[in-house]
Amino acid sequence: MGATTDLPHIFEPFFTTKEVGKGTGLGLATVFGIVEQHRGWMEGETELKKGTTFHVYLPRRSEPVVAPATRGAPKAAGGSETILVVEDEIAVRELLQGVLERHGYRVHGAVSGLDALRVWKRHRDDIEILVTDMIMPEGVTGRELAAQLQAEKPGLKVIYCSGYTKDMFEKDSPLRANENFLEKPFKLNTLLQRIRDCADAKPKVDPGGSRA
Repeated sequence: MGATTDLPHIFEPFFTTKEVGKGTGLGLATVFGIVEQHRGWMEGETELKKGTTFHVYLPRRSEPVVAPATRGAPKAAGGSETILVVEDEIAVRELLQGVLERHGYRVHGAVSGLDALRVWKRHRDDIEILVTDMIMPEGVTGRELAAQLQAEKPGLKVIYCSGYTKDMFEKDSPLRANENFLEKPFKLNTLLQRIRDCADAKPKVDPGGSRA
């Protein structure tokens, strides 16, 4: 981190002290958002040549924590569709691929929007669902990627993932009203159910009889 003058801005989305192309400025903003969701707050302190320390404060529970009952939570069904998963965090992408493959899906993985376009060229006819992060390296966002792929294949289903809530997108962004949006961190069972709902959804038909 740079001088202490950077401290007031470190939790702002896209603020970074790294060189161009070395960081997105989203890491601390994502962590800050998660902490706020749990009614906590963060503080940071830095000293030149000594390093930076962050303190995370979370509310203390006075009553014992009881694990929620899992008996009544139905497990999401799997499927056989082919899915393109686009996620720049290797551990997260491998976890998602493994879970989806264990539930019967065929999965292609990509590390960025540009990488996804390369995968798309090879498997375009097979891919039925796109699961993509919103903010990725190499200059192609999840929204831009989805728009390009759906222009080539209108029937492609899309599920967006992001560490930001819907409220953090612009007011005119279609993602604010998009039901196929998953806020990170999400439960794997939630992803599986969203994929199943998305795959089983019937195409919308306008009054003129054409598919939306």
